[in-house]
Amino acid sequence: MISHTHRTGRSGWLRAGVLGANDGVLSVSSLLLGVAAAHMGGNVIGVTGIAGLVAGALSMGAGEYVSVSSQADTERADLDLERHALQHDFDAERAELREIYVRRGLDPNLATEVAHQLMQHDALGAHARDEIGITDALSARPLQAATTSAISFVVGGIVPLLAALLAPAPFVIPAIAGVALIVLAGLGAAAARAGGASIVRGAARVLVWGALTMALTGAVGELFGMSR
Repeated sequence: MISHTHRTGRSGWLRAGVLGANDGVLSVSSLLLGVAAAHMGGNVIGVTGIAGLVAGALSMGAGEYVSVSSQADTERADLDLERHALQHDFDAERAELREIYVRRGLDPNLATEVAHQLMQHDALGAHARDEIGITDALSARPLQAATTSAISFVVGGIVPLLAALLAPAPFVIPAIAGVALIVLAGLGAAAARAGGASIVRGAARVLVWGALTMALTGAVGELFGMSR
């Protein structure tokens, strides 16, 4: 027997974690590059980076919580509808489940038996999974998503901030950009590996968009610096 592990159960926290870390690296590094390109002093760069790190983490956590809470509300509403239908027309719901299995390729007689047994065991769970598409692995978890996003934003964003604070003044811009791109590539590769996708494609995808974002933000900072 070949043993294998599915990765679908990771999708909730993995998505939030990768999004938070990528956003932390990219947001903070781009912000710092814009300020540095405008020829601001080291103190201004440091304060800007810390403010961006705190604000970004709180915003990321709040945004994830609101977004995933809306998904959870929708799931609860669908389950309430299904629960009501099961209470008032159980036979029709069983027939509906049977038709789902027939469309998926089961013999009608076997589909009838499967629907009957699953409805006897856990009617709501069967309909949630096979009719609505709600499973324990993929169900919305607002607090988990918010916490993961906020923490990962800080972890990602603190890297370019440290590079900006520790690098000598003439090398601040290349230090921020270089460190950010390396971390972005690593995050893209790690996320691809965890999700079972191509590591090269995952890293390249993040690198391209990251480099473009930082370049544009740096250009804006340079323009404002020239106009001072």
